[in-house]
Amino acid sequence: MLDIGWPELLIVALITIIVVGPKELPRVLRTVTQMMRKVRAMASEFQSGIDDLAREAELDDLKKDIEKVATTDIAGELENEIDPTGEVTRSMREIETSLKEDPREASGADKLPEPVTDSPIPPSSAIEQASPRDKIDENDRAPARAKKKSNKAPARAKKKAGGTA
Repeated sequence: MLDIGWPELLIVALITIIVVGPKELPRVLRTVTQMMRKVRAMASEFQSGIDDLAREAELDDLKKDIEKVATTDIAGELENEIDPTGEVTRSMREIETSLKEDPREASGADKLPEPVTDSPIPPSSAIEQASPRDKIDENDRAPARAKKKSNKAPARAKKKAGGTA
């Protein structure tokens, strides 16, 4: 750009003082600074206009990209990626048509499977053969409780009588 240093500015200042005169110099400097402000304002307005155009261009590009994605046949692309030869689709259609014709024939429903004899559930006799510890009989516990109560009864009577147990 313009390479203006201190010596050049000094020469411009001397010429301005000679041409304009010292009396009119403040008014000329005020006018020059106002003009410089206007030029700067116009330059910044021009720059913001260019920036707006650039943003709009980017938005147009983004809008085009979004429209492109919206019009893309995702299902078709997925099908091409998963089954490019069409073999899976053909076999699925064959199965579909065979099910529509005779569902029993396609599924093999006329041939019922044989019942399973090896059952994981134990027979009832195995449950009856459980150990005696596993069986709880309330009658067996009753005498033990009675014995405990009978042992405590004489001790209480002795305490009331003033004796030691």
